[in-house]
Amino acid sequence: MVDSLTPEQRSAQMSRIRSKDTKIELEVRHGLHRMGFRYRLGGAGLPGRPDIVLPRYQTAIFVHGCFWHGHTCHLFRVPKTRTEVWRTKIEANQTRDGRNVADLRKAGWKVEVVWECELRGRSIQERTQLLERLGQRILSNRIA
Repeated sequence: MVDSLTPEQRSAQMSRIRSKDTKIELEVRHGLHRMGFRYRLGGAGLPGRPDIVLPRYQTAIFVHGCFWHGHTCHLFRVPKTRTEVWRTKIEANQTRDGRNVADLRKAGWKVEVVWECELRGRSIQERTQLLERLGQRILSNRIA
């Protein structure tokens, strides 16, 4: 299938995709803050640079987009153009994700992954329940 956009249009469209401060990430951050959690952003110095770091709870949180990280859900679909390029990129992302999670756990960190599909298109009640469960998991792993 031929791309319906010119290379310039596609480039402009792709350049507008955020890698941080996405709506889903902001929702997770605001939910954690409402529950009283204080966190750091960016995870500098930690493997994979987690999106949210809670040093007090020794917890790192990744907020993954289903497309970019190849989640097996209704939001993921391999593009019909340049399929092999996308498969290679997404597989490399998945390999790197696994390595980063393993490195963090080896260093004594608890790792949580929040997927885009867990929040996108859900009711307010469902999203609130997901964030509450996340908060409970964080608290259950508190280190002194």
